[in-house]
Amino acid sequence: MIMLRNITFIIFYCITSVLIAQNVKQKEVTITGQVLDKETKQPLEYATIAFFNKSLNKIETGGITDGNGNFSIPINTGVYDISIEYISFKTIKLLNRNITKSENIGVFSLELDTETLDAVEIVAEKTTVDIRLDKKIYNIGKDLTTAGGTVSDALNNVPSVSVDVEGGISLRGNENVRILINGKPSALAGFGDSNILSQLPADAIERVEVITSPSARYDAEGTAGILNIILRKKEILGFNGALNLTAGQPDNVGLSANLNFRTEKFNIFSNIGYRYFDAPRTNYTDITYFDRVVDGTTISPEYQRIIEDEDVTRLNRNYNANVGVEYFLSEKTSITGSLFYRYGEDADLSKNNSDRFNNEAIVERTLRNERQNEEDNSYQISLNYITKFNDDGHELTADFQYENDAENQRLNIDETYVFTDKTDPDPFQNERVFATEDQTEYLIQADYVLPIGENARFEAGYRGRFENEITDYNLEQENLQDNTFFVNDTISNVFDYTQNVNAFYTQYGTKFGKFSFLLGLRLENTQLKGKIDSRLTDEELEEAFGFPIETDFDNNFLGLFPTLNIIYNLRPEDSDIEESITFGYNRRINRPRGWFLNPFPSRSSRTNVFQGNPNLDPAFASTFDLGYLKRLDKITLTTSIYYQYETGAFERIRENTGQQTSDGIDIIRRIPVNLSTNERTGGEFGILYNPNDWLRLNSSFNIFQFKTKGQFNGVDYGANNLSWFTRFSGKVTLPYAIDWQTNAYYIGPRQNAQNKTKGLFSMDVAFSKEVFKDKATLSLNVRDVFNSRILRRTTETESFFSNNESQWRVRQINLLLLYRFNQQKKRSRSDFEDNEFNEEG
Repeated sequence: MIMLRNITFIIFYCITSVLIAQNVKQKEVTITGQVLDKETKQPLEYATIAFFNKSLNKIETGGITDGNGNFSIPINTGVYDISIEYISFKTIKLLNRNITKSENIGVFSLELDTETLDAVEIVAEKTTVDIRLDKKIYNIGKDLTTAGGTVSDALNNVPSVSVDVEGGISLRGNENVRILINGKPSALAGFGDSNILSQLPADAIERVEVITSPSARYDAEGTAGILNIILRKKEILGFNGALNLTAGQPDNVGLSANLNFRTEKFNIFSNIGYRYFDAPRTNYTDITYFDRVVDGTTISPEYQRIIEDEDVTRLNRNYNANVGVEYFLSEKTSITGSLFYRYGEDADLSKNNSDRFNNEAIVERTLRNERQNEEDNSYQISLNYITKFNDDGHELTADFQYENDAENQRLNIDETYVFTDKTDPDPFQNERVFATEDQTEYLIQADYVLPIGENARFEAGYRGRFENEITDYNLEQENLQDNTFFVNDTISNVFDYTQNVNAFYTQYGTKFGKFSFLLGLRLENTQLKGKIDSRLTDEELEEAFGFPIETDFDNNFLGLFPTLNIIYNLRPEDSDIEESITFGYNRRINRPRGWFLNPFPSRSSRTNVFQGNPNLDPAFASTFDLGYLKRLDKITLTTSIYYQYETGAFERIRENTGQQTSDGIDIIRRIPVNLSTNERTGGEFGILYNPNDWLRLNSSFNIFQFKTKGQFNGVDYGANNLSWFTRFSGKVTLPYAIDWQTNAYYIGPRQNAQNKTKGLFSMDVAFSKEVFKDKATLSLNVRDVFNSRILRRTTETESFFSNNESQWRVRQINLLLLYRFNQQKKRSRSDFEDNEFNEEG
């Protein structure tokens, strides 16, 4: 019995001790203190305090400081290791601190970690290139010449990329390039209209991924490849941001704000901006018309030569806002929601002086006025979910995106005689155009990544993109008898166009020895569906357009798109020199956009129209790419050669419609057609040289040859051409810490079956200085110093010869002030940054 009593007492004592210990453990106290900058004695807002529980072997709780650097954190009593951290400062640790009651643990003065800060500053300032299996990543860095400019301006400084005077983007000289924003098609890129990029600020870009050999994870769209624009997203704890004020000549006034609020649990980010600018442009066209033979009869033109000299004033007002929240459900899982909105108002006034000649003598001059007002509303709603199953890359992401873009256009046209040799000339009809365009798009996407061992990875995913575009074009013309307006229902129409793409992909990558490869296969089904609502019958449409067309079509294209990317490292992994050879192969598709299919003409003038072709089919291309990279301490060399074979390639040709204006002028149209083949062979070379902190040089050279074969309406449009382009960028730090940057590029002459385009040179310069104790940057830049960005082109067909000069934007001078707050100390990337901008699936 004594032994039993003793055992009972021992058990009771142990249970009581455990309960007492648990009660002690469950007791909650409050720990307070303050964190300061040791150098400035200023409080550090959003410093992190973490409590590591020794018995549980994990961080039990923590918190951040307020605006005065104070913290107050409730915690259970126990023994803890306490860490006080702030990005770019040295961490203070209190080890084995026994907390039994509420207390103030003191004031902590943190010291700058200069090594970490320097490393971050170098990354932020330099323009670098990173070679991956399927892409080249260009970190834009601090490009002074594009400060206050647009995304198009920034892209024009990326190797392999060129932006023409009309805002068209080419990759290695090929215009069929796919533009993505953060890895996905986006309203920010204007539903495929790259001109929208000329309205978005350049300082929103963090990096550009040039993907000339896309893996199977990417959409197969874009025979030239993909440009993936990654936008900035702040990772600094707390409230921080930047304000940007721009003033320029011609009129260019802009105000934008990048604001960010981040805690350990969520991140709220935003980019809000307003811009007003005048973008005057000019266009000069000199056309000589030839006699035409129709059914054995020679027809002479009413006028042998017409010169059009057009000046356009373009006043634009754009508002844009991008607001989002990233919420961290756990250390491994986050969900992000964002809303993008853009509203634009354009008011254009075009004055076109037209001189008409016969026998080299002017016989008539007219003045044509076009007043165009346009409103554009776009918004995009995006949701992203990501979960990491472990730290080895095993993850699942899912995306949903909805976009809508609504455009309303009003155009009033009148033309009057300045003088004429006619005794009783017919008056011109005034015209009014009312056009609306409504586009919607849904995107559903899922991607799964499974690491296999240390050096292999399996991926699979689905992506569905469903687009609809309705264009309602209404033309009203004046009745010269009573000056009323009537609807021209032979041109007015409604075009309802749908493009649906469903895709599944899988790919496998591995590394063994010095070799790495990524092998993938993508299955895509493309549906192109359209319906044309018009008064004209099919026979009348065929007669008007010159070829049979379908007014109600539904076409499906099923295709397999294999990809292979290989890297061979010529140096061991521990070498100070990086040297590698890359090889890529992929099959791509070029799908026609809606405006390429709408057969009803849109007119740039009475005599020049663009007309879509509903018979257009997608084009397919196979591309091979062989590259070389060598990176030394201060210099990086990149080079590659490539070959592309495309079938059914698009070509925009110009031809005489056989129709004339009321005063006898031939109407010329541009129309896209499928030609049989297009072969493109080229090579590029790039160099980045950073010998020291005050000098940085960057240059690239690209040369390519293309051969086109094909006929349309009995005319051979085959061509063989060699062209090239080169660019140079240099940045020098002058005395008094003034940065001077110069960017220059030259696009060589080029031609196809009808057009010859002359070479074009342009140069930008900029100066900047850090002010207000490095919290702000004052910049002055001049874009197109010599006002030389003028497109000069000649076109020759059987019925006419034209000489054209157009300047889309004149020389511009900008003064900018960028003010940053709470951004002096940079933060390293979060656990989610590598995946927050997921590649397109």
